[in-house]
Amino acid sequence: MELVESSPATEHHPEMNREEASGESSSSNQLENWTEEQDQLKKKLIAHDDFPWKLPSSPTELPQGSETLKYVGGVDISFSKDDSSVACACLVVLELPSLRVVHNELSLLRLQVPYVPGFLAFREAPVLLQILEKMRDDQHPFYPQVLMVDGNGILHPRGFGLACHLGVLAHLPTIGVGKNLHHVDGLDHSEVRRSFLLKENEDEQVIKLVGNSGFTWGVGFRPTLSSVKPIYVSLGHRISLDSAVEVVKMTCKYRVPEPIRQADMRSRAYLQKHLLGLLKDLGHTEWTEH
Repeated sequence: MELVESSPATEHHPEMNREEASGESSSSNQLENWTEEQDQLKKKLIAHDDFPWKLPSSPTELPQGSETLKYVGGVDISFSKDDSSVACACLVVLELPSLRVVHNELSLLRLQVPYVPGFLAFREAPVLLQILEKMRDDQHPFYPQVLMVDGNGILHPRGFGLACHLGVLAHLPTIGVGKNLHHVDGLDHSEVRRSFLLKENEDEQVIKLVGNSGFTWGVGFRPTLSSVKPIYVSLGHRISLDSAVEVVKMTCKYRVPEPIRQADMRSRAYLQKHLLGLLKDLGHTEWTEH
């Protein structure tokens, strides 16, 4: 299998690593550039419903010729345990209401950008965007109307997570789905779990995540009332929190919404299938299944 190289946004100069001081300076400059770019993209964020389709559950009568949401996408990236730069990115598209997978795209690649907390999008968004753009440029009939991202939306230390970043760049409605809660604005995952156990919340699937500032960052969501580990849903781009929650409800059979669960399973399986050959090509003598 061919391994695609995913290059960083800025050119790497070997001489920058000769001295620790210059390396620190380079890293500092990179973070400054990322911060500036993130701030510029954040200005384009749309935090309300901005799409031509209606939710199947919408009580509003549809105008003649209008669309109903039918194709929901999900994206995830799986990584090799032996080499964290070797990964498999996956986009799946599911059809509503059956949740049948109608399309998937997979890409094996080597990521050149390191993971930096708060800036995950600069490592993962370019890869996922490339898959989306290929599907769009091919005028694929199953191009997703909304995309669920294994990563946060505005529920993020800088209010602009992977789902926001990818949504703005792709100009696509996106929903952030996190398995863990960022400690933002006083939010705490233990408190959220305890809230679900309270008597008054025993029949609630959704609890709003309201920070110390009074701002609603997203929701804690459990697919069944017996679930003890919620997921954390936040808007990404061009969709309201209420609509994002409705899409999550329609696509949850297990803890994780089906579009993301399928993308995760398929990327893991594909990476495992081709991992031995990849690591041999890269000069590794030992390997572990992911």
